Amino acid sequence: MNEGRLYSVQDAAAFLGGISKWTVHAWLAKGRLRRTKVGSRTMIRESDLQAFVAECNQEPPAQRKGASSKAS
Repeated sequence: MNEGRLYSVQDAAAFLGGISKWTVHAWLAKGRLRRTKVGSRTMIRESDLQAFVAECNQEPPAQRKGASSKAS
């Protein structure tokens, strides 16, 4: 079961581009990121961070032809 390195919340924030650790805590609370508890410490697996980044970089679904945001 090798899923890569474990990151602290502070290190995960740096991995995600230097965002605030409070943003990481908020995403953990909302379930956007998975946490791994090691004793009393909250850690995040590298594989979970990579999956999160990949999910954020997905292309939005293409709009159907003829679909309009204006109502006639």
